[in-house]
Amino acid sequence: MAARLAHKTCLLMGGGSSAAEGGLSNGQAVALTFAREGARVAVVDVSLDAAEATVDMIRAAGGEAIALQADVSRHDEVRALVAATLAAFGRIDILHNNVGIEVHGGVLDSSEASWDRVHEVNLKSVFLSCKEVVPLMDAQGGGAIVNVSSTASFKWGPAEYISYNSSKAALNHFSRVLARQYAPRNIRCNVVVPGMIDTPHIRTLYRDKSPDEFAQIMAGRDARCPMGRQGTSQEVANAALFLASDEASYVSGLLLVVDGASSI
Repeated sequence: MAARLAHKTCLLMGGGSSAAEGGLSNGQAVALTFAREGARVAVVDVSLDAAEATVDMIRAAGGEAIALQADVSRHDEVRALVAATLAAFGRIDILHNNVGIEVHGGVLDSSEASWDRVHEVNLKSVFLSCKEVVPLMDAQGGGAIVNVSSTASFKWGPAEYISYNSSKAALNHFSRVLARQYAPRNIRCNVVVPGMIDTPHIRTLYRDKSPDEFAQIMAGRDARCPMGRQGTSQEVANAALFLASDEASYVSGLLLVVDGASSI
């Protein structure tokens, strides 16, 4: 069976992991999956060490990748990423936006600075990357953009993350508008919407808990999912692979929910 992303190049924002816990982050799982399916991957992270760790895994598996460092909320740094990817691979067929941060707080206790920073990282970064990459895809005759959102974009959660919720809700609509605008140019834009996923990042949120407390928290997360378990980073990567591949050639503007029915 032919590789599903053969001869394609992906610029992947947020492909590292800053967590010390084991397992793959969503971005790492996507990077490895895309590379395994034949894509050349430019792995971007705010930490160059984190990006290089992912690239090392890709190369160890026989794939082709480069590591790049950037704060993707800064336009000059996004321009530099695009230029470096073109210098290395000559084109960009897939843009995968996986960057996301959260700051705890509701309307009353969130600071203006934290609100702005979350929206800069979660939303402005996607605006900037699309601004730079869409013209390239247009000149090439098309491309695939896959943005990563969250079910927190359209449902209440027990913890208050109002800036995160808002930024991801805006990302959903931004993606659908872009999909409609560029459909005549054969540029597809879709969204993976994960629910509760067991990732290293989630585990770092509870790293100060005792082993018993941590086990109870994770069991509670599992119990909140109708399937009785949290999802995995590989299941998020599988959804991203479909949307990035030619198998989804007539799919654009989709919010592909990966949550085991927990948002229903």
